[in-house]
Amino acid sequence: RQRREPEKFAMLARRVLSALAPRAANFQACASAAPACVRSMSLSRVHDVAGGSRSLSNATSPVVVKTSNGPMAGTESYAYDAFTGKNQIKNGGKAEPGDPSRRAFTYFVVGSARFVYASMARLAVIKFVHYMNASADVLALASIEVPIENIPSGGCIVVKWRGKPVFIKKRTEEELQDVANVDWRALRDPQSDKSRYQKEEILVVLGVCTHLGCVPISNAGEFKGGWFCPCHGSHYDASARIRKGPAPLNLEIPPYEFIGETKVKIG
Repeated sequence: RQRREPEKFAMLARRVLSALAPRAANFQACASAAPACVRSMSLSRVHDVAGGSRSLSNATSPVVVKTSNGPMAGTESYAYDAFTGKNQIKNGGKAEPGDPSRRAFTYFVVGSARFVYASMARLAVIKFVHYMNASADVLALASIEVPIENIPSGGCIVVKWRGKPVFIKKRTEEELQDVANVDWRALRDPQSDKSRYQKEEILVVLGVCTHLGCVPISNAGEFKGGWFCPCHGSHYDASARIRKGPAPLNLEIPPYEFIGETKVKIG
């Protein structure tokens, strides 16, 4: 058993040496080839300086360190410098302004900016228009509905619409006959009675004198069922037409419509 142990050790040593022999040969080849490579590069650069060039050149052929298994890994990738010397890439390898390959990105940036600007302008216009609209309280008074079934014959009620008084009068047969007998073409502000109502017995007019804006008194004055302005003595008949006094025009008729038989919507 003591004789066999040295034999096993010798056999193991031979196997290790046989495995390391190729790698040692490669290392020896690299070590012998490296000084020649460095020497060739140094000579070429010295020649460039002697020839008048003040900057080093990388125009020499790539330095490749050869081994028994081929070129040394990594030598080719370090043979060229793409950013200096004769083989320098223009603009540092970046696309120049106006290059066709950058058009898609340029169009995207410009289009996005214009979209943002258009959205901001649209929002500003909407805000301005919304600011110019009437407020909620004004819109609430834009139109009113007034019940008329409780107005007595010959009576007149006053309602407020947009800050102005409105007269709603239920005329009698006698009052209708009086205004129908008047030659309306001879009046100061010529209007027929038929052009001033939607229902013959119901008359709706603004209660503002056309002289200086006073509020006339209902069922007063020289004309039956008419209005009288005590400020300057203007008289209106039962059709609210000016018949006497300084007022130049008839009482104005607001926009209105009937809702069934019992209500009037003004505005």
